[in-house]
Amino acid sequence: MQTVRVSVFCVLCAGFVLAGGCASDQVKQLQVQNSRQADIIKDLQSKLDAAELTLGQLQAKLKYAESTGSVDVETLRNELKALEEDLQKKKDLIARMQQQMLGGVRLPVELSTMLEDFARTNPDMITYDAEHGIVKFKSDLLFDKGSDVVASSASEAVKTLCTILNSDTGKEFDVIIAGHTDDIPISKPETRAKHPTNWHLSAHRAISVLNVMGADGIDNTRMSVRGFGEFRPVVPNAPGKKGNAQNRRVEIYIVPRGM
Repeated sequence: MQTVRVSVFCVLCAGFVLAGGCASDQVKQLQVQNSRQADIIKDLQSKLDAAELTLGQLQAKLKYAESTGSVDVETLRNELKALEEDLQKKKDLIARMQQQMLGGVRLPVELSTMLEDFARTNPDMITYDAEHGIVKFKSDLLFDKGSDVVASSASEAVKTLCTILNSDTGKEFDVIIAGHTDDIPISKPETRAKHPTNWHLSAHRAISVLNVMGADGIDNTRMSVRGFGEFRPVVPNAPGKKGNAQNRRVEIYIVPRGM
């Protein structure tokens, strides 16, 4: 079964105070900010790629030096350690900047209030973190194990969310649907025929949610999908590829139009 986490994010500059919605000029500022952020990330990624090539060369040099008893071994080890630390810093910075592009802060008051009411009327199923703009569907809700078919029991909740997103305030935002799995390998031949890997399964599930939301009135131009497979767990999986239910989820990011 599938644990669903729907994360609702609005990309907002630190100084913005939105009392009644997301004004169009503010959305434009956010779009410019994200475009600049994307350019910086692209440059950092190029530098990271070059550094990883250098890392491979240093590893080869160190291996050769160790095999020949060279006096350069210690120097190479120090260089390698420094480069590995620099690589990790670059990776952490890229990850932080990518997260900043999706925000994780308060949504406009009107939209946030609707989501709070949504959670309040479904206390056994949904929680809403107003501070960080996160709606979370509890328990294994959307899918049966190994399936990408949205369960009928979840369809009504998704439909209600779509009604909120089609409100006057909600229409200011686009939707990014991201699928995630745990690390349990797909073993059943009939499942593997449809979803060869967890990566496929996560993407197929995101597409299924997109299709349901499209049928419930969300314009296709507002939606996109991503599949992360098992590679972005929110909690550690059990040893021996035994998974963790919290990592099987679908996250929905709500961002200003055109992001």
